[in-house]
Amino acid sequence: MSASRGGRQRLPRERRLTRGTDIKAAFRRGKRSRTAHLDVFDSASPVAHPRVGVIVPRYRQTVVRRNRVKRRLREILRRDVLPRLDEAGLALDVLVRARREAYDARFAELREELVRWTDRRLSRAASSS
Repeated sequence: MSASRGGRQRLPRERRLTRGTDIKAAFRRGKRSRTAHLDVFDSASPVAHPRVGVIVPRYRQTVVRRNRVKRRLREILRRDVLPRLDEAGLALDVLVRARREAYDARFAELREELVRWTDRRLSRAASSS
């Protein structure tokens, strides 16, 4: 992924689901999987590479807590999910929606859930090929 000022890593714009129409399409078309803290929707991407999106509803939480959950999920998607999808050559749109329980989850728990989901999705894609 691209680096920004201060050596930070960023999630490139072309790898993000940012438009409302893309997000709504991912909800409609996507196959939903549930984890302890997240709902993950995945569908075929109309572009040649995987893209990711994050939705964190308010659930009467403070903006600080909400932003922390968003940052954690984006980081996991950037460092763990996208590289695995790229490696497998899967062009998927992946939309992660935080459930109420995500506000109390540790980073390691969220990471473990998304990595496990990615591994299951990749094995499903390999078995259907």
